[in-house]
Amino acid sequence: MRSIWRTLDPGLARDIGLVCLADGVVGLSYGAISVGGGLPLWVPILLSVVVFAGASQFLFVGIVAAGGSPIAAMVAGLLVNSRHVAFGLAMSDVIGSGWRRWLGSHVMTDENVAFAMGQDEVRQKRAAYWAGGLGIFVCWNIGVVVGGLAGSVITDTDVFGLDAAFPAVLLALVLPSLRDRSTRTAALVGVVIALATTPFLPAGLPVLCALAGLLFYRAEKPALEVAR
Repeated sequence: MRSIWRTLDPGLARDIGLVCLADGVVGLSYGAISVGGGLPLWVPILLSVVVFAGASQFLFVGIVAAGGSPIAAMVAGLLVNSRHVAFGLAMSDVIGSGWRRWLGSHVMTDENVAFAMGQDEVRQKRAAYWAGGLGIFVCWNIGVVVGGLAGSVITDTDVFGLDAAFPAVLLALVLPSLRDRSTRTAALVGVVIALATTPFLPAGLPVLCALAGLLFYRAEKPALEVAR
């Protein structure tokens, strides 16, 4: 772990630290919502350790708290997390092999994948991925425990705006990528598709449909190749 932080650029390490802190706040919100909704404390803690997927965990708790079937909640969570298949293909060489592949797959999140994809060298990609994944895992679970313990007091996290932290973190991560015109086009098409299908499809499916926006992405050729 020490070598990871030595490899990271100080600015990147700071950004990863801030995202870990923000995700800890989101975890606090999740723990408070879960316990405030009537679930025992061990449920959000176990889900956070074993599942470790914020969007799926929020969805699971929301469905169960509303009286839905745990099986339906599990299926919905799997649909939301199906995007990790693409993440896994992109991060295969970064994660490594053996036990690292198992652990690396478990700590895979939108945030640390975004950090890794933003680096040029493999060493930097690997360092950003592991620092982000392990850091978020620790901060998230601490936040869930603290939020769960406070759940009987903070029953409505919307009052504190904690529910906005998660999308705000993701938006901050993708903004630098939108400088590229082709990326902006693909993102815009994806947003339109997701918004258009949300009223008609179950939770999770509009996000998957938004992947059709990748059809409008056209990778730019390196400057050296263009010069030839």
